[in-house]
Amino acid sequence: MAAENLEERLKAFLEILPYAGALKLRLAGFEPGRAEIEMPYDAHLVGDPETGVLHGGAVSALMDTCGGAAVMSHPDTGFITATLDLRIDYMRAATPGQMLVAVAECYHVTRSVAFARATAFDDDRAHPVATAAGAFTVSLPDGQVA
Repeated sequence: MAAENLEERLKAFLEILPYAGALKLRLAGFEPGRAEIEMPYDAHLVGDPETGVLHGGAVSALMDTCGGAAVMSHPDTGFITATLDLRIDYMRAATPGQMLVAVAECYHVTRSVAFARATAFDDDRAHPVATAAGAFTVSLPDGQVA
């Protein structure tokens, strides 16, 4: 798939997902098997009103969506995927007021499952907010799931 067409499809993917829209997720970059998605800080995503820290569910949705986008951009997969399993390790609270960025890589593909890793950062790139590892369905070229 041509890079321009893949970029259009990844952006459209984010636009049609209601939850991605609620989180204001935006494709920041991609390469074959890799995706980067941004989520701006928003008060309606706060999980702790006293500190202003984002809710872990918003962080996990960002990482899950980024992992799926990495799978969809991999040259050995089709463009349809669903999350089978996702493990998240929260390293620290995201800094209130800062954008979160997730970077994911699809590192292994079988006939029916793709595996991806993701890391989420705020402005402090040396200290991740969270890491994730997930398994995703792989679709066949005609869009059917194996």
